[in-house]
Amino acid sequence: MRHQKKRIKLGRKAEHRKALLANQVCSLIEHQRIKTTLAKAKAVRPLAEKMVTLGKNGSIHARRLAFSALRQKDAVKRLFDDIAPRSSERNGGYTRIVRLGQRKSDSAAMAFIEWVDAAQVVEETPVEEKKAKRKEVEPKQKEAKREEPEAKEKETAPKEEPKQKKRRWFGRKSGEEK
Repeated sequence: MRHQKKRIKLGRKAEHRKALLANQVCSLIEHQRIKTTLAKAKAVRPLAEKMVTLGKNGSIHARRLAFSALRQKDAVKRLFDDIAPRSSERNGGYTRIVRLGQRKSDSAAMAFIEWVDAAQVVEETPVEEKKAKRKEVEPKQKEAKREEPEAKEKETAPKEEPKQKKRRWFGRKSGEEK
């Protein structure tokens, strides 16, 4: 029986799981919001909240403990300088998990995990804008390509008829030889 075994294993060995969770927390610190599976978001939340609690403490010892867990200096610095002071009045509950529905490829439950006291959350750019930009660029390139062959045809004399391509075995006529 698994009584009092809260740790979410995520199907990984201990070292792999620790590295994964540390990287997820560092990404959360850097980007303020990350999109991940629901199970990973639920596993990241306790570690992220412990790191903010260490950041609120602010001592050298707390910094060293945070660095031993996260292993990235810039993430620890940003945690202690930006994120922890924003959450100084809050007693826990520093993160929020927003469910997004199923992923198309494998139907895994997806979620955003973000800071509750985030200063600003950058919205993702819609896919439609990107497609519109590409469509504008492509016709210009095609027009330029169309003009070049016409100019070459005018300059050069008429060429001989191109040679017929060799047909493969399945396209041979009955009278042709190899």
